[in-house]
Amino acid sequence: MTGAPPGDDASLTRTALDGLVAYEPGKPVEEVQRELGLERVVKLASNEGPYGPFPAAREAIARATLDLNRYPDGGAWRLRQALAERHRVAFEEVTVCAGADAVVGYISMATLDPGDEVVTAWPSFPSYVLDPLKLGAVPIRVPVKDERIDLDAMVEAITPRTKLVFVAAPNNPTGTTNDRAELDAYFGRVPPHVLTVLDQAYLEYVVEADYPNAVSEYFARGHRVLVLRTFSKIFGLAGLRVGYGIGPRDVVTAIGKVRRAFDVTSVGQEAALASIDDHAEIARRRDANQVALAELRRVLAAHGYEAAGPAAGNFLFLRLGDAEALNDALLRRGVIVRPLGSFGAPDALRITAGTPDEVAFLGATLDELRAPLAASPR
Repeated sequence: MTGAPPGDDASLTRTALDGLVAYEPGKPVEEVQRELGLERVVKLASNEGPYGPFPAAREAIARATLDLNRYPDGGAWRLRQALAERHRVAFEEVTVCAGADAVVGYISMATLDPGDEVVTAWPSFPSYVLDPLKLGAVPIRVPVKDERIDLDAMVEAITPRTKLVFVAAPNNPTGTTNDRAELDAYFGRVPPHVLTVLDQAYLEYVVEADYPNAVSEYFARGHRVLVLRTFSKIFGLAGLRVGYGIGPRDVVTAIGKVRRAFDVTSVGQEAALASIDDHAEIARRRDANQVALAELRRVLAAHGYEAAGPAAGNFLFLRLGDAEALNDALLRRGVIVRPLGSFGAPDALRITAGTPDEVAFLGATLDELRAPLAASPR
């Protein structure tokens, strides 16, 4: 008897996935070049650091490739130990995963049952909404106020069903951040049954004096918080996917129960280990980012675009009358920026502060776009 071919049986997939739109990453350079036949394409869409791995990390990567026939250390023991020592926390309070985004997914899997609630600012990082939705949980989206996370409103949105509150500082995509006083006030009010996931993916870029180190100022002082960090930004390791979280032992243990075995590669672990203590290179890249942000803001302002601010990360956020039209026009000329419909801001674009040459290329492209308008009859 011949079996029937698989069909579209709705009972096969979980109802929580009905209507869910998967996260759509930014277009890769090679795809845009192939589609549009462009000689040069500049990617200013994904907030990657514009510079590659640190010199010591490059050497560590080369060494690690000699043993790629072996599975990686599934517990990331050496990297966890190094991070624990650096942050002055216990080994059991550190989890290492395939990017900070993976920590978001795992903490959602470890804590959320159908009907549970999470609270997040909006627009903000889509995984704070998508990962709970995959589990049948309910994301409560709290609108940003003047492009900044409204922590008071987020506390007000918490109910007895709330398990997680996601706070991105700086916030992706708006680029703004909450200061120490605002975060202090939030932690003074948040109910004890809630775990706050405080995402500091852009920590190393921040220069504001009143920006807190959440590990030492909130976690170490007993607040129920899971602090996220990553090697994908200033460390130049986005392609290797290494992130980590620091939080209560019971939370880290729960993440360990749902985390995939071997999800952080050997190469990623070795590159991260070689990078964490290069403070001089971190400072150099932080300074370069400040210059790039200022130039990017100047280029945009010269063409009539006002970005939100102050920007604390390595990107700018701007709302437009027709964001999709500008995105398409830039894309066709070889500049990839990030439309933000999936982030909750369909009228906005996010642009990463790249190298000086990349920002100059953006400026020249905007000049090209403005030229036909200036030449057209009125």
